[in-house]
Amino acid sequence: MAADIEESRYARFALRCAKFAERWFPDSWVFAALAVVIVTVATLAMGARPAEAAKAFGDGFWSLIPFTMQMAFVVIGGYVVASSPPAVKLIDRLARIPKNGRSAVAWVALISMVASLLNWGLSLVFGGLLVRALARRTDLRMDYRAAGAAAYLGLGAVWALGLSSSAAQLQANPGSLPPSILAITGVIPFTETIFLWQSGVMLAVLVIVSLVVAYATAPGPNSAKDAQACGVDPAFSLPALPPRSRPGEWLEYSPLLIILMVLLASGWLFNEFSTKPAITAISGLNTYNFLFIMLGALLHWRPRSFLDAVTRAVPTTTGVMIQFPLYGSIAALMTTVKGSDAQTLAHHISTFFTSIASHDTYALLMGVYSAVLGFFIPSGGGKWIIEAPYVMQVANELQYHLGWAVQIYNAAEALPNLINPFYMLPLLGVLGLKARDLIGFSFVQLLVHTPLVLFLLWALGTTLSYIPPMMP
Repeated sequence: MAADIEESRYARFALRCAKFAERWFPDSWVFAALAVVIVTVATLAMGARPAEAAKAFGDGFWSLIPFTMQMAFVVIGGYVVASSPPAVKLIDRLARIPKNGRSAVAWVALISMVASLLNWGLSLVFGGLLVRALARRTDLRMDYRAAGAAAYLGLGAVWALGLSSSAAQLQANPGSLPPSILAITGVIPFTETIFLWQSGVMLAVLVIVSLVVAYATAPGPNSAKDAQACGVDPAFSLPALPPRSRPGEWLEYSPLLIILMVLLASGWLFNEFSTKPAITAISGLNTYNFLFIMLGALLHWRPRSFLDAVTRAVPTTTGVMIQFPLYGSIAALMTTVKGSDAQTLAHHISTFFTSIASHDTYALLMGVYSAVLGFFIPSGGGKWIIEAPYVMQVANELQYHLGWAVQIYNAAEALPNLINPFYMLPLLGVLGLKARDLIGFSFVQLLVHTPLVLFLLWALGTTLSYIPPMMP
């Protein structure tokens, strides 16, 4: 395995797939728009009136506005924290630990996966900056591409099993759920999803296996391609604050306002965590985002530095902002528009899956389905809005554990991320690489993860019993 990974047939195949995707695949918004068209045509084929389909499209378009903003702030909060001066100093210290190039790749993978359990946006930026810091070490012969792929493992392997899981957060927050989905699933707290012991077992196995694969596939010192060979200058420094040019800017450069805000925020957070169980408090997506935004402001210390970081973070949220309204429309079309038989499209899809699935095959069937769909609709929260109406209805009819059904989605939906360039964009911007530079390595992870994840979903699912939906 010490040979350059580009010489393996798996990597060559992955690179061909990446080249094909980059050449022929449109922007992910186009896939979402196509899904709207396909679902609309399906409702009309069922006998629905065009006026009803149009009404559902318009009504659903704005149904996810709270969740859309919440997901955008997940990205912004993670980016702001990861790019703060204390975080950059921590990264420099972490970069001193590995002793050789292959262990450095595994180290990046570990840090990325741990960070992703807190915030997937944090994982991408923090991991990318760690790779650059390691690349600056003259005593370390590390493959820059392999390390970049390792920095992506947080999002590609385990992020959806952590606190920023879009599906788990959505199901734990009834105010963010569309009423049509809430009626099927009820509220599913973190204790029934990411905090199940079965989820912990899956997480531990995936982390260990990912580390082994990252280390084993990292090229040795003789064949490693460093940052300079990739055409990247790994030097990095935080953007310097521009000098004050007018008296009105003095508050932008003073920490006074941030100190006062953080004190107020600390009081609110203390009240939240002292009056509620810790799991319940952190399950609130607003609380979660509030914590990261205030932490980011504190770490940047001065409003000007904080605002500059937010300015750099906002462009990474464009996919969320422009696509999620379409997912809301799709959910409305599927769950509210009735055909000539007075049934919805979601009902027909759930009936189909119920006819071919059993309690024993549910995990495998839904896992494969979620993984395949995830390649075309790379949006954890948005795609859950599409899938939940029929996936969870099938779980109810088969009396399958609803929380584990969410985890099946979480674990399987992350698989195509390993070869889908959509979520790589923030990381690629930090690294100065292209998707094809990473996919040769991440594809090997996909080959290992796919059978392992499907087996774990099936095996661990057999240990759980059905609990009826809990309505708020």
